[in-house]
Amino acid sequence: MLIRSTHVVDGMLALRSARAAAAREGAIGRDIMTLPLLAARLVGGFATPAGTDVLYPAIQAALASESFGDIGTVAGLPGMPRAVLDALDCAWRADLDLSTLGATSRFHDLHVIETYIRDHIPSAHMLPRDLRDAALRRVDLARSLLGPVTLSGLVEVDPLWRPLLNEVARVADLTWELPEPVEQPWFIGSIRKKAATTSVHTSTEASADPKSEVVEALRWTRQLLATGKVQAQHIAIVATATQDWDDHFLAYARNAGLPLHFSHGVPALSTPEGQACAALADILANGLNQERIWRLIRRLPARPFAGLLPADWFAAIPRSAGLRSLDQWREVMAAARSQRANGDLAEQILLPILELLARGAEAAGEAGTRLLSGASLAMWEEALRSAPPQAIGLSLQALRVADQLDPANCVVWCPASQLAACPRPYTRLLGLTSRSWPRSENDDPLLPHHLLDRRRLHPVGIAERDRRHFAVIKSHTREQLVLSRSLRNAKGSILSPSSLWPSDEIVHKRDRIPEHAFSEADRLLARPRDAGQRAHVRQSQLCWRNWQRPSMLTPHDGLSGADHPAIERALSRVQSTTSLQRLLRDPLGFVWRYALGWHSVRFQSDPLQLDAASFGELVHELISGAIAALEPTPGFARASAVEIEAAISHASAAILNAWPLQRSVPPPILWRHTVNEAARRTARGLAADDQVRSDTRSWTEVTFGQSKAADDAPWDTTVPVPIQETGLVFGGRMDRLDIRATGDGARITDYKSAKPPPKHQRIALGQGRELQRVLYAIAVRSLLPEVRTVVTRLIYLVDDPATFELKGDELDGVVSEATGYLLAAMAILRSGRIAPRWEQDTLYDDMRLALPADRETYLRRKASEFRAANQQLNRLWSAST
Repeated sequence: MLIRSTHVVDGMLALRSARAAAAREGAIGRDIMTLPLLAARLVGGFATPAGTDVLYPAIQAALASESFGDIGTVAGLPGMPRAVLDALDCAWRADLDLSTLGATSRFHDLHVIETYIRDHIPSAHMLPRDLRDAALRRVDLARSLLGPVTLSGLVEVDPLWRPLLNEVARVADLTWELPEPVEQPWFIGSIRKKAATTSVHTSTEASADPKSEVVEALRWTRQLLATGKVQAQHIAIVATATQDWDDHFLAYARNAGLPLHFSHGVPALSTPEGQACAALADILANGLNQERIWRLIRRLPARPFAGLLPADWFAAIPRSAGLRSLDQWREVMAAARSQRANGDLAEQILLPILELLARGAEAAGEAGTRLLSGASLAMWEEALRSAPPQAIGLSLQALRVADQLDPANCVVWCPASQLAACPRPYTRLLGLTSRSWPRSENDDPLLPHHLLDRRRLHPVGIAERDRRHFAVIKSHTREQLVLSRSLRNAKGSILSPSSLWPSDEIVHKRDRIPEHAFSEADRLLARPRDAGQRAHVRQSQLCWRNWQRPSMLTPHDGLSGADHPAIERALSRVQSTTSLQRLLRDPLGFVWRYALGWHSVRFQSDPLQLDAASFGELVHELISGAIAALEPTPGFARASAVEIEAAISHASAAILNAWPLQRSVPPPILWRHTVNEAARRTARGLAADDQVRSDTRSWTEVTFGQSKAADDAPWDTTVPVPIQETGLVFGGRMDRLDIRATGDGARITDYKSAKPPPKHQRIALGQGRELQRVLYAIAVRSLLPEVRTVVTRLIYLVDDPATFELKGDELDGVVSEATGYLLAAMAILRSGRIAPRWEQDTLYDDMRLALPADRETYLRRKASEFRAANQQLNRLWSAST
């Protein structure tokens, strides 16, 4: 292509904007480039400025292979490659020769790294000072290679490039379009001043915090676009440093559908490809886990790996299993082989990848190549270049990628340094506080002020640079300039205004009604009347008002029609002991769960310990396994202490290996400790049993009222048990059942892994919590009518086992009492006057999210109404036994 002229700009925003402008003008032969590319053009051949893709690997290799005096102790730290590159970049920009800075060991170490980089990067990639020097040697060809050169929009030039520009000015036409009020006395070429705007409309606005600033900026943008006279490419939103606002802009702009271009790039982790990298990094850093594997496979690109997996690769794998080791994955995959259509194909594809991932961070490079492709692979490789594999997560957090939008037809969100090169007619400056405009200056980590004068490393300080950018933007914004600041930061601390802030300001309150909302959600939030016209909003407002009425039971409290069909269906089903307990303890919760089908979400995380319910299941399974191993030979009643201990040990070993394949359990060391503790409690509980006759037969986990028949059971397990007076039928599973050989006596045991109440306290129904053993007694009497004596007991296994028994007339009285309360609960449901429990329950209730957040205040406000609605159960809930 014939080069008729060359335009030099600063930064990607200016580069892309200049190219768009050239396209609109139909300019032919205009080459638009940055200063490093101009030097590369003069050098010729395949010369190109060395980028991070070659600099980071070379720095890492230098840090690993060279010996250092001053930085040797920190050379292996994760952030060292980035710190070294930043220090070298500052030295190169300031045109400093590291070999001549002095005898300090720090300078010598950096010079060693610089020399190593120069010797080991490809010859076509040149360091900035080498590129500049090579360009100076061929500057005589500037007129023919570059044509007339124009510096467009550059506010300042690093000392590195100043000699080259002055030499180009001697042999070619070089003009600098310098915006007022900037002066550059070192430049010997032609300067064409860009006149400042004299009549710009300026306003100042103060918002609550950075999030509110973003909301107001987007409202302002929508207002401009709504006029139809302002185009997106004429609008800019700016800050000195963007990190405090980035996340809010990213979320709100997508929700609003506004064309907002991040000139500095979006966080890599905000993209689907970045999430694939994050899922892979999570596994390499934290180990195998079923949740992590699922997350990874969902996010991987189809090629080169995910598309090869059969669609049913997960068939028959327990979804709640932790699967933290490679051996566990092998076991579950082999066990589920028959459930998959393609047999062992999934194993052949997945297991090699799991073996690779199990190696951890050392396999990061190979894992990325085998699992990622396209943009996700490029992100992964870039992250590995800037940090060692062990810190890949931190590197991904800092990585930014292009957002694929063109600034030529978008609103731009960018740092002030980029907009100063190409101001826009409508500009909004954010964060004009004393901390941001201008920013304070910090030392370079490797070249601090006490080693190298700050002004030698940074000839123009960051505070002076921010003031200069502010002056340029303010002088060249033609139509409207809005200055914005936060009154407080994100943590609530008060922020003082910038020294650049005018004396007058408009303070935006959170509840103000804007003229233009930036999205539908913002419109409804800002205009309560509009929101109130939505059916779901009206319903939520009615719910809130009903919750506040102290003297009325409303449908939002639980009031429903009498004899409601959904309630009748819930009562007619085969109940479980758990559902009957909920009916007795919480009639409204029974309706939510069994009439409406509401269920709480259980999050399967990586627990450090089992919750109380899961630990109880563990103890029950140990008891069941131990007794099952002793029955029928030699029989639990006839077994010795040694045999019982061996049975518990055998059951513990089985559970230790089986549970991690079925559910999430603590890490291995904690899991072994948990199983040992459960075995200890099991041994204490079984050893504390009263002496029973040797002809007694024991069963554990005895089912009744189930859909499937069990072979080894004392009755037909498919028969549900009726509670005659109520019309309810139920089924369940008993922890343990002992029956004499004569068949005239039975003992039911319900084991509790919690702490026991005081031994002097009598436990009957326990406010409905201990209904289960009463129901088991009803079941035994119904299924084994020949049994004359039934004993039901609770055994608490914590510390010294404590036993609480019910038998004879006392048991008959409790059965009659439980039946009466069940009838009362059914009457409450059928009446339709259903209300939450008024008394405070210290136990966890997974349905409490259906009630107001301030549950205690709500129950206290309506306590009298709730007591009246639940009058027939008040005596049960208030009882201490």
